Amino acid sequence: MELIKARIKDEALVAEMDSLLTDDKQYHLWWLGQSGYLLQWKGKRVLLDPYLSDSLTQKYAATDKPHTRMSEQVIRPELLRGISVVTSSHNHTDHLDAETLIPVLQNNPGIKFIIPEANREFVCERVKCAIDLPVGLNDGDKITVDGFTFHGVPAKHNEIDRDAFGNCRYMGYVITFDGHAIYHSGDTLWFDEMESILKPFNIETALLPINGNKPERKVAGNLDAEEAVRLGRLLGVKTVIPCHYNMFAFNTADPAEFEKLATANGVPHRVLQGGERFSY
Repeated sequence: MELIKARIKDEALVAEMDSLLTDDKQYHLWWLGQSGYLLQWKGKRVLLDPYLSDSLTQKYAATDKPHTRMSEQVIRPELLRGISVVTSSHNHTDHLDAETLIPVLQNNPGIKFIIPEANREFVCERVKCAIDLPVGLNDGDKITVDGFTFHGVPAKHNEIDRDAFGNCRYMGYVITFDGHAIYHSGDTLWFDEMESILKPFNIETALLPINGNKPERKVAGNLDAEEAVRLGRLLGVKTVIPCHYNMFAFNTADPAEFEKLATANGVPHRVLQGGERFSY
């Protein structure tokens, strides 16, 4: 399979990011593939759920669930510098990848690593870090780092699963800063409280999966294109950016279907290529 090309990658992508470090009028989001994004605002950088390796392709190569890669890797993780915060929304490898996170943590002294508190022991074992390094959140919790406030919200993947202390194992994050609000859902299905939890944040940009929920894939599911459009409309967001597609051939969706539905429903949206920038 010929890989889908990134719009821009590696050193060229870093150069583009660096060229916008002094921009104090817009925030910038680069899609890094799957559910990974880099957010940049006034020279500060936040890395959201990056998966920047072939670890899953290698792990499942000889199984009945091959993770055949569809798109080029956008950036080598060792090139990512100046990161204030990196997140993991849950323990699945495309959201908690040791081959990505270990170099990111090593190359960014003082970085904060935000995770669901329920996952602390698992996370620290996977990325070989001290048990007290990650910052653990539960739904309803918040923490401010370098001007960005991260609000924990629940995610349903395929259930809203909690540990013995009531902490969510699967989460999304609303990131607020200087009057802006971005929602990174992590992996989630629709659940009844979604609108009431998210509406008060007045979300501008929603980063939502569109690959859907198909039991025959033998993996936990997500919102599909129709649900992502519906959520964007209910929340009145200014832009829905779809994700969680075009990474693995067995677990993807056609972004053209999302684009068609969003247009038909009057939902502002932007479909990005790997490495492409969205500026607001």
